[in-house]
Amino acid sequence: MRKSWVALVFLLLAGINTVGAQNKKTAVHAIGFYNLENLFDTCHDVGHNDYEYLPSSKTPWNTEKYLSKLRHMSQALADMGTDVVPGGCAAIGVAEVENSHCLDDLCNQPELKERNMKYVHIEGPDHRGIDCALLYNPAIFQVRNVKLIPYIYLLPQDSARATRGFLAVSGTMAGEHVTIVVNHLPSRGAPSYYREQGGLQLHAVKDSLLADDPKVKLLIMGDMNDDPRDSSMAVALGAKREMAEVEADGLYNPWWKIHDTGTGTLYYRGNWNLFDQILLSSSLLNQKEKKRPKTLKLHDAQIFRRDYLIQQDGPFKGAPLRTHAGGRWLNGYSDHLPTVVYLVKKAKR
Repeated sequence: MRKSWVALVFLLLAGINTVGAQNKKTAVHAIGFYNLENLFDTCHDVGHNDYEYLPSSKTPWNTEKYLSKLRHMSQALADMGTDVVPGGCAAIGVAEVENSHCLDDLCNQPELKERNMKYVHIEGPDHRGIDCALLYNPAIFQVRNVKLIPYIYLLPQDSARATRGFLAVSGTMAGEHVTIVVNHLPSRGAPSYYREQGGLQLHAVKDSLLADDPKVKLLIMGDMNDDPRDSSMAVALGAKREMAEVEADGLYNPWWKIHDTGTGTLYYRGNWNLFDQILLSSSLLNQKEKKRPKTLKLHDAQIFRRDYLIQQDGPFKGAPLRTHAGGRWLNGYSDHLPTVVYLVKKAKR
């Protein structure tokens, strides 16, 4: 009996070593998205409706709350992807950031400063002043080019309106051309038409990027304010549920199947929505299911959860732990959960 146990232990150890050896031959990279739920500083930005986040507001937004928000955001951002990649994400798209001052303060938090995290941000036209940005680790993702493509309102009655655009960041990761488009489509307070228009405009951005480089590894991410099966995503943008359905110039939406299981990234009236999506071009799909692909390929998609991100008691137990709710400061994180995709590639010897 003792010899059998020794043999079993030897086989288990041999299996662990084999897996370890395989992992050393395969490089894994994490890329994420997180809606930070109103990361505002405490100062007024001229021309923006940021009065809700000032010390003089009805629910005062002060230095104590701002610093706590920065600590919480940096904790979650630093932890994203570490379930698979100990060093965390190579790049993270973020939404609902007021300005570059907030991003400076965020990247100077110890968890992110330790990794030398940088950011890409272009001030947009949103009336509240909230923008999208891309955080990145320059040791893994090197930025080549940055452009903010405006969201265009087409109806005459909307001529004076403006909202977040599409932040396109081109760079190099794992020796390959990778482009990340970060966006935040119009809210559910607006009719679906406006998000469908956003989907069509993202489709045009995608086509332009692929025309420039058909082999680019393209990720379109953001708070879509729609679920994967909604018209803006499934029809206007044309992101597919099944990998086999994706054409050469198409997009795959791995979150569709995940949402079908009943989970999501934000909780509303007893149901989970999955607005926070990362879509991938066909060049990132491993159709032949190779374990060690020679170019970057999708390995997995994950809604990133930690207990500290979740309400632990009360009527909203199990929902994301927000910064504010019902006019009260909860000292939480965000009303959204982060999402992460993992890309794999055969490592250099």
